[in-house]
Amino acid sequence: MKTPAPPGRAAKAVGVNLICFAIAAVLFALPLVYMLLQAFKTYTGFLQNPTGLPDPWTTESFTTAWKQGNFGRQMVNSLIYAIIPDTVTLILGVFLAFPISRGYFKRSNLLYTFFVFSGFLPGGLIPLFIEARSLHLYNSMAGYLILTSLSGAGFFFFVGYIKGIPREIDEAAALDGCGYVRFILTIILPQMKPALATFAVFGFVHAWNNLILPLVMLSDAALWPVTRGLYSFFGEYTQNWPLIAAGTFIVAAPILLLFVLLQRYLVEGVAGGAAFGTQGVTASPPATDAGEGERP
Repeated sequence: MKTPAPPGRAAKAVGVNLICFAIAAVLFALPLVYMLLQAFKTYTGFLQNPTGLPDPWTTESFTTAWKQGNFGRQMVNSLIYAIIPDTVTLILGVFLAFPISRGYFKRSNLLYTFFVFSGFLPGGLIPLFIEARSLHLYNSMAGYLILTSLSGAGFFFFVGYIKGIPREIDEAAALDGCGYVRFILTIILPQMKPALATFAVFGFVHAWNNLILPLVMLSDAALWPVTRGLYSFFGEYTQNWPLIAAGTFIVAAPILLLFVLLQRYLVEGVAGGAAFGTQGVTASPPATDAGEGERP
């Protein structure tokens, strides 16, 4: 039975937590609060008092930003550009990470090292642009989805998480006659919900905030995501900071909602992947009979 911590030590721990929370609030929360307050000001009110509270409070900047930024159409585009590549990346990442984490391939450690190393290489924007033009993927929604759906960023994360799933599940599925694809979709994926949710959030945020690739690959305004539409504010409405602040919060709203909905999975998913991520890939144990030698 654990003995309770001394009152002095508990009070010290609470004090340290409060100090850390205050520092985090100052560094991260206050700038966001300040920007949100500017969004509720009129342009004249901002010029008269750029650091004070709105007087009067108004939502005119949000309405104007939504219309002038064409955020209705661009929100739909951004959701498509974020959800479809994110889903494809998650599924392909699991199907690739599972056999390598189990050591079902020869030289699995070499393949694992290759994929991890490739994840640290910078993306070649100019070769990608030339390839997109050659394959007729430039300035096309379908082409943009193809270019962004073949990312292997979740591979390293998934390999570490799958190591924590017992191998006995593989053997039981093989003995029951479960096919490989069905095994991955119905048995492995449900057990990876924290890892999938964590990487889904990271992938969604990355795709939603992507600006450089849409600037290069999409010249048609009807195909622009919200980041490309928000970028245009800084050329046409440079001095209207309440309008820019309102547009920024409109763009950030889906990301904030996603964090609220999936926050309980984030810590669990990161911890699960980190706990096994430093282990090497081991080959599958030799089968003791014909039945155990099968794999789903």
